[in-house]
Amino acid sequence: MPQKPRPTNATVRTARARPVKDIVTANQQAGQFPSVGMTLRSYQYDSGDYHKRAGRGAVVVNRGRWKRFWHKITWKRAVLTVVVILLLIGGWVGGKFVYNAHKLFGGNIFSVLTTTKLKGEDSGRVNILLAGNSADDPGHDGANLTDSIMVISIDTKDNKAFLLSVPRDLWTHIPGDGHQKINDVYVQGQATGFSASGYPSGGMGQLEQVVSQDLGIPIDYYALVDYTALKDSVNDVGGIEVNIQSTDPRGLYDPSIDYATHGPLVRLTNGEHLLNGEQALDLARARGDAYGSYGFAGSDFERTQNQREMLVAIKSKAVSAGVLANPAKLSSLFDAIGSNVKTDFKLSEIHRLYDLTKQISGSNIQSLSLNQANGKDLLASYAAPDGESALIPAAGIDKYSAIQAFVRQQTSSNPVVQEGAKVVVLNGTNTTGLAQKVKSELTAKQITVSAVGDAPTTSQTTTAIIDNSGSKKPATSAALVKIFGNHLTTQNVYGLSYNADFIVILGTDQTTPAPTSTTTSGQ
Repeated sequence: MPQKPRPTNATVRTARARPVKDIVTANQQAGQFPSVGMTLRSYQYDSGDYHKRAGRGAVVVNRGRWKRFWHKITWKRAVLTVVVILLLIGGWVGGKFVYNAHKLFGGNIFSVLTTTKLKGEDSGRVNILLAGNSADDPGHDGANLTDSIMVISIDTKDNKAFLLSVPRDLWTHIPGDGHQKINDVYVQGQATGFSASGYPSGGMGQLEQVVSQDLGIPIDYYALVDYTALKDSVNDVGGIEVNIQSTDPRGLYDPSIDYATHGPLVRLTNGEHLLNGEQALDLARARGDAYGSYGFAGSDFERTQNQREMLVAIKSKAVSAGVLANPAKLSSLFDAIGSNVKTDFKLSEIHRLYDLTKQISGSNIQSLSLNQANGKDLLASYAAPDGESALIPAAGIDKYSAIQAFVRQQTSSNPVVQEGAKVVVLNGTNTTGLAQKVKSELTAKQITVSAVGDAPTTSQTTTAIIDNSGSKKPATSAALVKIFGNHLTTQNVYGLSYNADFIVILGTDQTTPAPTSTTTSGQ
């Protein structure tokens, strides 16, 4: 098709006398004026330029400028489109949040806009029972057993926390149902619908009560997590980094089959690794009890240590800017939690929990285990009546005093309690019952008295404090001096062989009134 001629000067002069509509039509036909959906108030064609009159004054736009103007309009539309898409994504993520939050917490979804003080916060410590099972793993034997049990204790005043694993094989007393392994308590509670005063009904309520009574620690909240929650959460935060430090130079290896990957459950060298969800789940499950395994010297204790490390890693990634600013990751994280976690937290309490935990760095989170409590193993092996292998407190069945003392040491803000020193009190007088009396007084001051007895002498006049700690328990030393006077020594004059940090030999300066009895057995 032949090109239309460009307008001549004569055409221009003629166009000046024509109506605007005709000018626009003529120039569109000449290929000189693009057809756009704009309201034109007044145009004038002059020497190839368009004059747009809008009120007073005129803006002259030549053909090149018009193209740039149209490109600018197109760019603005593109930006507007992106903004709309982001708003739609935000709305979708918000909808996901609303749906999953309601499913998880119930109640009024708008309570997320408020914060509610947590139980235990006034005392400075919030304790959460975290239990994991494999109820979402089809065909898994004992899927409802809580093989992972952990207490998360948050110091709300000093921005610190600790994670304490409870062995799944701990032989414990279930109220009204005798003794069982603690991993079966949740199942028993589900079956009986157990409800004790101050505890929720059902399985987690019963597990709360048992953990609280055994460890001597109040439980404020619980969360029950399944396999999918762990796997998906790790994927949703972009994987987690773990540092494998096995006693075996080869690292960790468990040849048990992972039916998702059809490979070994765990094969990791010592050092740093970035794990995806499936790898993290496999590490959380592995105990190294299959033939050919290596690196799992602690068996189930190794497994729980890995679980604690991964939990800290997930927490660190979940609160990072990369996750919080990513709508897709947030949406997936909401899905993972909403569908695979059960808890008695309220939504406004979760808001407060987030505010508290985001201030706690990974370096301020301790990882604790009862088999390595200040270098001591507080557990012992036990053969249950049905032949099962189990664990009991080192002191004997249902004797949890040492375990409870260890937990108190972790949860207390009292430096004497934190030191956890053991004190032996010996009666160096002939006053009957003096050692027991002093034990009660020291216990009331939260000083642990591990034993009482008679001293080699009954004629001690001034109370002596023998420091066997190597000056490593200064708070306890100062407390004993304040009670008994400054009679501190490191010389064990009687060669006493008690396994204690301090030995206190009571003298007659602690008797009121003065002794009148000649009894030689004076504990």
